[in-house]
Amino acid sequence: MNPRHVAADFRVVARSYLRNSAALFFSLFFPIILILLFGAIFSNAGSTTVSVEVLNEDHNSPASQAFLAALSNTSIVSVHLVNVSTVDPAGFAAWLGQNGYAVGLVVPLGFQANYTNHTPVNLTLYTNPENPSAAGAAEGAVQGVANAFNLRAANGSAIVGLGPGATVGSQIYTYIDFLIPGLIGFTILTSPMFSMVDITNSYRKDGIFRELSLTPLTRAEWLTSRVIWYVLLSFVTAGIMIVTGVALYGAHVLLTAGLIPYLVVGPFLFVSLGMLAGSIAKTPESAAIIGNIITFPMMFLSGTFFPVSSFPTWLQPVAEVLPLYYVIDGMNQVMLFSNASRAAFDLAVVLVIAVAIFLLAIRFFRWRDE
Repeated sequence: MNPRHVAADFRVVARSYLRNSAALFFSLFFPIILILLFGAIFSNAGSTTVSVEVLNEDHNSPASQAFLAALSNTSIVSVHLVNVSTVDPAGFAAWLGQNGYAVGLVVPLGFQANYTNHTPVNLTLYTNPENPSAAGAAEGAVQGVANAFNLRAANGSAIVGLGPGATVGSQIYTYIDFLIPGLIGFTILTSPMFSMVDITNSYRKDGIFRELSLTPLTRAEWLTSRVIWYVLLSFVTAGIMIVTGVALYGAHVLLTAGLIPYLVVGPFLFVSLGMLAGSIAKTPESAAIIGNIITFPMMFLSGTFFPVSSFPTWLQPVAEVLPLYYVIDGMNQVMLFSNASRAAFDLAVVLVIAVAIFLLAIRFFRWRDE
């Protein structure tokens, strides 16, 4: 490994990259777009109320009005009464879907009479499977108010209650704080992977590798210069995302030295993985397929946008075998939770995988096809 050879090839990589407008866009501007987009969508997650369209068939009886007032006072849902004369109760579900409403509630006829006589009465809650968060919030609110009304009807008093909500990690954390490490991991994955898969096949097809074989540059030196370049880019994109998140959405993340190893080892891993995928593939088409098969599961199953703990139990072990999971989890540990022991474990896993993939990439990478 000759440092002068690596430095010379690094200058070539930098010049070609800086002259590529598409590469610059995805490296420098795309991270800003991601933060703006997801920050705008989720920055108020958990603080907005769920709109519930209510069809009160009990003719606005005092009991039904009291129930709906208590439901509105939960601050979880906002109640909107629907005119019974304009909506057919039998077609309420279809009406909700046609008008784009996610949640609807029907208070049945005789609600007050049944409640007064201690006769069971069932409310009907309509939810949209496309919006499970709204469905869960509305169902919890309705059930909570129903439990309170049942307790009152039985002349009981509340003993066990739920205090003010708290946030994992810190009271100040919001969704954007957890999103930043995930998006940094997203860029650490996608930029090297897609670029290296494409470069490997285009260089092979255009005969550039054959020409490089006639130079003193070795395969390891060529790959090392790419690793150094993408490490540098990871620092730039991470800085852009952190500054944008803090400036626009008031993100709270810890900038510690513990973040640096992930910005180094992460690109090292995915440059090598992209090189390996491109080396194994025989055609540009097959290379693109292999690259997508490797990349897309990691993009969505590694905790990039949503926590792995929210996945179905059968899917969580799948997420935990993906290398990007440990990159993102490690950054969460150092940027949010200050958990040095778990961060060290995540880093060790990533480093072992990275070294193994690097050695495999060197093993299968050839200047010339046999």
